[in-house]
Amino acid sequence: MGSVDIRINSAIAPFRILVVDDMATNRLVARSVLARYGCEVEEAESGEKALALLAERSYDTVLMDIMMPGMDGFEACHKVRTELELTLLPIIMLTSLSGPDDVARSMEVGANDFIHKPFNATELLARVKAAVSHKRLTDRLDDTESVLFALARMVEAKDLTTGDHCDRLAHRSVVFGKHLGCKYEELEALRRGGVLHDIGKLGIPDAILLKPGPLSDEEWGVMRQHPVIGARLCSALKTMQLTIDIISSHHERWDGSGYPKGLKGEAIPRLARIFQLVDVFDALTSVRPYKKAFSVQKAIEIMQQECEQGFWDPELLGQFITLLSSHVGELELPHAYVGDKSSPIFESIAELGIDANHWVK
Repeated sequence: MGSVDIRINSAIAPFRILVVDDMATNRLVARSVLARYGCEVEEAESGEKALALLAERSYDTVLMDIMMPGMDGFEACHKVRTELELTLLPIIMLTSLSGPDDVARSMEVGANDFIHKPFNATELLARVKAAVSHKRLTDRLDDTESVLFALARMVEAKDLTTGDHCDRLAHRSVVFGKHLGCKYEELEALRRGGVLHDIGKLGIPDAILLKPGPLSDEEWGVMRQHPVIGARLCSALKTMQLTIDIISSHHERWDGSGYPKGLKGEAIPRLARIFQLVDVFDALTSVRPYKKAFSVQKAIEIMQQECEQGFWDPELLGQFITLLSSHVGELELPHAYVGDKSSPIFESIAELGIDANHWVK
């Protein structure tokens, strides 16, 4: 059997690796192995130092020792994921611990891999190369998403009346999704749906999109193509199928009277049914040039009436009303995010436009 080629491709190198360990000898051993194959290595002697470095610059992979004084590797890894929001950065835990509970806890705090010390140089290089290759792939996907998000912002920028609608919609969709017990990938799809659900309006002429008065039947026929256009724009990203379900189906109605396909009942993807309730609620409780902001109670009454007319999933609406009745405060944006276009939530979910007529026509 031939040996595995673990050399770093010079066309991609150098990989920038952060080694976090309170023992200088351990850092030196890791550095010597990684540097031998062209990696750029930086060191941190504590979890606190690692967080400071990660806040300042980017790395391709982090090798994190678990047993450190003060902030241990578990806590540091958790903070990387939650406080620094570096959800895609590969973190490989290095430890002399061997119990299954330690492995499980590493995964729980967000680690991607686990290597026992003393480590084998070949194994270390192979794991690092795999981690970095995965990160570069996700970086490319992230770049593609960034382009789509920027296009979505172009749509939203045409409507100066929606305020912090995009922030609210992303936040509220995730809160509602958590209330329903949605999985991580479903919550992520709800975030992305908040950004991209109206991206298809890029294909709608401004004469129709920005028309101040009611749309004619012919103009509505054009407008109702924006979910189809949006789904087509995102269709190349196979990892976004759940988001595409939201884009293509957020204007469908429970009784089959929606568009573009006239889907009925549970044929409408569940995430789209979740998303549309949050979207409608936000529209009802927000000020628009054509209407005042309704109270939460009034919005609930309107949505219940619309549900009786066949618009919404009755079970999901009941769950949404329960959330509004008991945890309405959780739906409010953190004050620091309101109006802040540079906030983390804004950077991650971007803005979205709103079809002002979809809930009244």
